[in-house]
Amino acid sequence: QVQLVESGGGLVQAGGSLRLSCAASGSTFSINAMGWYRQAPGNQRELVATITTGGSTNYADSVKGRFTISRDNAKNTVYLQMNSLKPEDTTVYYCNAKSSRRGYKLDYWGQGTQVTVSS
Repeated sequence: QVQLVESGGGLVQAGGSLRLSCAASGSTFSINAMGWYRQAPGNQRELVATITTGGSTNYADSVKGRFTISRDNAKNTVYLQMNSLKPEDTTVYYCNAKSSRRGYKLDYWGQGTQVTVSS
């Protein structure tokens, strides 16, 4: 199994920046991609940004140009640099890891970290 530990959330004023980190441990050899999702009240979790082991990235339209995802495969850590934050970015952000072993695919989730952007 994979364990994910998130850090970097907090309170910031609109226009400010935060950097989220997510460190994976356990069966990290099986991880194919990692990313960040967020969940508004009453909604499904939505993709914010993902990155594959090879470095391919994908972003939600709402964060393009503001957020940057990166990873350090040696440290099994993914980062989300969030700039120009808006109040609508306020929610819980969840780290995700997608793994595959013997053709069996699994999703792992962190506990979530709160991001609050004040106006």
